[in-house]
Amino acid sequence: MSADTTGGLRTVAAPKTPDTDSTAPDGSTADRTGTASAERKFLGRLPFPERTFVLDALRAETVGGVLLLLAAIAALVWANTPLSHSYETVRDFHVGPSSLGLNLSIEHWAADGLLAVFFFVAGIELKREMVAGELRDPKAAALPVIAALCGMVAPALVYVVVNATGGGSLGGWAVPTATDIAFALAVLAVIGTSLPSALRAFLLTLAVVDDLFAILIIAVFFTNGLNFAALGGAFAGLALFWFLLRKDVRGWYVYVPLALVVWGLMYNSGIHATIAGVAMGLMLRCTRREGEDHSPGERIEHRVRPLSAGFAVPMFALFSAGVAVSGEAMGDVFTQPETLGVVLGLVVGKTVGIFGGTWLTARFTRAELNEDLAWADLFAVAALAGIGFTVSLLIGELAFEGDARLTDEVKAAVLTGSLIAALVATFLLKLRVRKYRAMTELEERDEDMNNVPDVYEADDPEHHLRLAEIYERKAAEHRRRAEQTGAARRNGDRPA
Repeated sequence: MSADTTGGLRTVAAPKTPDTDSTAPDGSTADRTGTASAERKFLGRLPFPERTFVLDALRAETVGGVLLLLAAIAALVWANTPLSHSYETVRDFHVGPSSLGLNLSIEHWAADGLLAVFFFVAGIELKREMVAGELRDPKAAALPVIAALCGMVAPALVYVVVNATGGGSLGGWAVPTATDIAFALAVLAVIGTSLPSALRAFLLTLAVVDDLFAILIIAVFFTNGLNFAALGGAFAGLALFWFLLRKDVRGWYVYVPLALVVWGLMYNSGIHATIAGVAMGLMLRCTRREGEDHSPGERIEHRVRPLSAGFAVPMFALFSAGVAVSGEAMGDVFTQPETLGVVLGLVVGKTVGIFGGTWLTARFTRAELNEDLAWADLFAVAALAGIGFTVSLLIGELAFEGDARLTDEVKAAVLTGSLIAALVATFLLKLRVRKYRAMTELEERDEDMNNVPDVYEADDPEHHLRLAEIYERKAAEHRRRAEQTGAARRNGDRPA
């Protein structure tokens, strides 16, 4: 669902200055502004600004993921108790102006309306990654992009093979292709595993590329009966949105009403309305000008992300994950080709696709894996990426629209596949939890207490002078205590 950077391979020429550059244990040099002067290994340490941005994004996504998990559990409980009728009543309740073609059910509002906010944030993240993050460098982008593509193609192929041999519908091929980063981070939070920043950043980048291609899949394969008048109006609204941004017009009271109009026109055009959110997110400027601490895109993402992660996505889960669960229904998940294809696509296809794509790309490009990590670590992250929830549920609804029974069965398959992927990843990650904890502690150690981790200042003389001063103060304090203790013993007194 969402990402901000990657610990990929890149080569950037930059002059080495003692005040800013630092030498990482992997042999690379990186400064606090994110420059580097040597070839970085795959899954090497992130530049400090990128690490800071990633960690800030991860905190919001982790909280949102926990809320998403709770919403999904609430939906399942609500839909499988004597109150299930009330769940269906609320989910199917229609509200909105019919004259504007917007008399939609609550479930529909959540899928087409609230998820537009999620895709708006995804658009901003993608724009920032392409113009200011590591995806701007083709060498850095190649490996995670190829890994993500393989992580989408392989699940689709698994689904197609299962359904072609089992006589099922091929219409759901796209369901197991998406990774839900928020849900994956929630799993990490629940099991108490803290991944090194490079692994977390790689997972986030996979999710960004996933989101991009999920957007393209929705736009290309799930668009029917275009209304060209509404589509033209939506494009005109987007053009006005872009023009106002370029003129530096400010004020939420200008952009929010315009965004709602664009969304309504896009919905009535026949193209999935979430595409409007992506388009507006991509239009925001994500590069900083002189004197700016944050770009407009970063500021808006910081404000909107809590709404997306804390409300929009959980509400979508609440009204989409409520499927009836029974022994017979769970048995059908593993016997029907459509549902079995989704489960195997998420559990097997995702893992094999991401790991295989990464390993092959690294081998042919001669990229070296960070010596602190092993390929088993990447395999565990690939298994974790098999958690597909939000976008998988959305595509499942679109793929089998009009067949309520099969839609619910596919949703149950998404939940089952995601659960299995989470359990497999948990087992694999727990095998290395001590190593991850040690790496994370090293990354976060800040003995001179200047809010910059020590590993980023290994080549900074000022850093070592600050540490020397701190150690000298501590040594002086210990000498004073030693003298006091010695004097007390000589006088026969009990030491204080």
